[in-house]
Amino acid sequence: MASPHSAIQTSTIQEKMFSFINKSSSWFEAFGFGWLVPIFKIIAGDNVKEQMNELKKVLFIPLAGIILFVVAWGILAPKVQTSLGTIPGPVQVWQEAGNLWTAHKRERSKEVAFHERVAKRNANFIATGKEHKVKHPAYTGKATYIDQIITSLFTVGLGFIIATAIAVPLGIAAGLSKTVNGAINPLIQIFKPVSPLAWLPIVTMIVSATYVDPWSFMSKSLVVSAVTVTLCSMWPTLINTSLGVASIDKDLMNVGKVLQLPTYKTITKLVLPSSLPFIFTGLRLSLGVGWMVLIAAEMLAQNPGLGKFVWDEFQNGSSKSLAKIMVAVLTIGIVGFMLDRLMFALQRAFTFSANR
Repeated sequence: MASPHSAIQTSTIQEKMFSFINKSSSWFEAFGFGWLVPIFKIIAGDNVKEQMNELKKVLFIPLAGIILFVVAWGILAPKVQTSLGTIPGPVQVWQEAGNLWTAHKRERSKEVAFHERVAKRNANFIATGKEHKVKHPAYTGKATYIDQIITSLFTVGLGFIIATAIAVPLGIAAGLSKTVNGAINPLIQIFKPVSPLAWLPIVTMIVSATYVDPWSFMSKSLVVSAVTVTLCSMWPTLINTSLGVASIDKDLMNVGKVLQLPTYKTITKLVLPSSLPFIFTGLRLSLGVGWMVLIAAEMLAQNPGLGKFVWDEFQNGSSKSLAKIMVAVLTIGIVGFMLDRLMFALQRAFTFSANR
């Protein structure tokens, strides 16, 4: 028989485990791993039946939906004929994803070999006293699929940062002042529905005229795509920030007036902390809109990225093009989901909802 002391010790350990799991559950949910919580609770000794019911809701049912989709895709895809052949099924798309990864590794191996040859040649020049011939040329190999994903992430990140830098201050001003809100509200209603396809020609002409000496890491096409993302994605943040600031408790604002806080302290100590949940909701929506807009912008601006990859494969018209396009579609969806989870985690970290 177990001694009372060991039973108490076991109970204490279980309580600590449950406490840790409960505190961490919101973070698991924020990053899309909420299904791990019931598993951890079962391991910690919680009611198995109760946790299995929870696991069914958060893991088994979603997995069943995904499996049904994949099965339906595999059955129906071969029956659809296109000019490029039948629609590729899950197996072909998976194989093509593997081919793209293999091509990426092969290209990286070529890059490493190139830099090794350059280093060896420069070492020979230095050894023979010909330092003036030493050069460090950049590798100019073909951009791989992974490189294009990174380019798209950089582009949407740049556009999102610019949009946030514009939208948050404007939203705060609009929320604090009815005059400012009345002045910009018509502009929001006019420009919010405008398609990226309409913005793109205007942005292209303006960037071409003003960005005359582009940096090597930021081509004109990348700037065009980023600015287009900015113009289409800033509105949710602006609207939600304005709404959040306007809905702050009036008593709280009156306290600031009684204490005669300067404007910047009123904003940083009262306005921002109270409106952060609204701001982050707007940021999540803006990032989602920006990611969707990016693909169309990259297609038309011919900025290296997922959008251009899809367009090039469509134009290529090879037997593997459809599979590659579907790989890109799945990639766009998965990356979009990950970006949303990241913003949700940041919202949990920086707003009061994380501490409730």
